[in-house]
Amino acid sequence: MIVPPFTRESAIQKVRAAEDGWNSRDPERVSLAYTEDSVWRNRIEFPVGRAQIRQFLTAKWARELDYRLIKGLWAFTDNRIAVKFEYEWHDHANSWFRSYGNELWEFDERGLMRRREASINDLPIMEADRKFFWPAPGPRPADHPGIE
Repeated sequence: MIVPPFTRESAIQKVRAAEDGWNSRDPERVSLAYTEDSVWRNRIEFPVGRAQIRQFLTAKWARELDYRLIKGLWAFTDNRIAVKFEYEWHDHANSWFRSYGNELWEFDERGLMRRREASINDLPIMEADRKFFWPAPGPRPADHPGIE
């Protein structure tokens, strides 16, 4: 478990661990990184607690198909991390999107996230413009570039 207070190295490790978790597309696994009463803002949705987080993620990955995500550290303090991210996905009509955003994270002393605020924008893309091709679900390969 990576716990506060964060150093640059541990914050980068925490971001990569979160990326790997989300790329698993496993709502149960991902929900365990959050406190029982974790509070989220994700676009216009406001899940609270692990049960609602699992429901949110289940619906998200049923809608956002072939999801692949890259996160990058933006900034950190003792118990907070700011992240930038990009992910690609397609809908049931096979229209592709690249989603860009920022997240603000706050952690408890055990390293569980108690607060997550996400702002996200979707850009329609052509399938030929995709950048993320590793086998999914699964983690981004170590040799695949991150985001700047």
